[in-house]
Amino acid sequence: MQLDHITIRTSNLPEARAFFLEVFPDLEERPRPKAIQAIPGHWLFAKDEPIVHLIGSHDGHLDRGGEAWDHIGFRLKGYEAFRARLDRLKIPFAPMELPELGERRLFFRTPGGPVIETVFREPQNKKEH
Repeated sequence: MQLDHITIRTSNLPEARAFFLEVFPDLEERPRPKAIQAIPGHWLFAKDEPIVHLIGSHDGHLDRGGEAWDHIGFRLKGYEAFRARLDRLKIPFAPMELPELGERRLFFRTPGGPVIETVFREPQNKKEH
């Protein structure tokens, strides 16, 4: 099993689109299938896969269900460069070191509030201690 995509419903579609494209430079927007073009939104592709789907909410109201996803995690490469990117964009983040897994993680929020976790299989350098 693998993650196919995430759909994020947002009350500010232009802001959500700009955020994802700025924070994740490997994403690019491509046309959505004709069958769904009547629904306001954007599909953001990583390579040839549409992994982030953004949908505008109706009349500014977000649908609320009984349960919600806590966060979405993206596995990336280049921890230091990505962390510097978040600093440059003035996006607050919380780091997490998991040496027993050889991983480093960064947690931050989208403009609408949902949490994104970025996972890097890059252990901390000894000189960073």
